[in-house]
Amino acid sequence: MSVNARDYDVIVAPVITEKATAASEHGQVVFKVRKDATKPQVKAAVERLFGVKVTAVNTLVRKGKAKTFRGVRGRQKDLKKAVVTLAPGEKIDVTTGL
Repeated sequence: MSVNARDYDVIVAPVITEKATAASEHGQVVFKVRKDATKPQVKAAVERLFGVKVTAVNTLVRKGKAKTFRGVRGRQKDLKKAVVTLAPGEKIDVTTGL
């Protein structure tokens, strides 16, 4: 499979948090994805971009929160994340980038 430009649009960024790092020890990687991205699109994009075998994709949408910054009320955007489970023996190092 060859990489196309749409793959770079589907995967926005890796999520690097304490919880995501703990999940990576169990063969899972967390990515921020486009809000309209489907599970098959995420699976295909990860397999093409990183050259790994994906066994499962779970998605979630975190609703944006109301926040106040220096007295100005604002709202964070909604965020869609994908938890990608890799096949045994596969690994993605998100700290190196593409």
